[in-house]
Amino acid sequence: MISVLLVDDHALIRSGFSMVLSSAPDIRVAGEAANGRQAVDWMAEHHADVVLMDVQMPVMDGIEATRNIVAAGGSKVIILTTFDREDYLFAALGAGASGFLLKNADPDDLIDAVRAVAGGHALLAPEVTLAVIRHLNGTADLRGEDQGAATDQPAAGSRSASQHAVQAQGGVPSTIPDDSALASLTQREHQVLQLMAQGMSNAEIAQDLYLGAATIKTHVSNILAKTGSRDRVQAVVFAYRTGLHLT
Repeated sequence: MISVLLVDDHALIRSGFSMVLSSAPDIRVAGEAANGRQAVDWMAEHHADVVLMDVQMPVMDGIEATRNIVAAGGSKVIILTTFDREDYLFAALGAGASGFLLKNADPDDLIDAVRAVAGGHALLAPEVTLAVIRHLNGTADLRGEDQGAATDQPAAGSRSASQHAVQAQGGVPSTIPDDSALASLTQREHQVLQLMAQGMSNAEIAQDLYLGAATIKTHVSNILAKTGSRDRVQAVVFAYRTGLHLT
């Protein structure tokens, strides 16, 4: 059973999310908090596998609360907000959030997101996945010599803090050289990864390639293993760093 903490300063929103999540047989709402400070205090005394976190709240905002909860360990955080602002997205990733969804997401998408993040995966809404891609595409050279400085403060003229946050969250481990990883992908895996880099879900990729959902899931798993990626976000970063999205 996946336990969830709901964090939002509007009781009506918490109630709505609670109703949606309670409809899933494998999810239970373990608690609620009206601001980030309450969430951090609640987590100090209790446990939730997944925290659904609003961004704009009094006392302590969702980004700072996420940073505190992730630092304590043992729980995953999904940022859930009305706004698809890129500064929210990159701040959330930099704070260690495992997911970022908009509040207008379908109920089934919310349930699937909780399950995915609880299972150790990262998840971004399609709208914000494209924002990540725009930032990566606007970077002069993702293979540059400052690649290892994701946690450093950016110097004048270097990449923005948000771009560093993306690399810190989604960078591909250096134990697998990019050229070797790229060469190991089959032609079909190339196609699947290119579509992943466009922000497509597994279902959309399956429809585009006229393949079954299970087949696409297998291809994605193979891509993650071959590229040394922990999740889809890292795989997309790999695609942009190697230029695969342009082929």
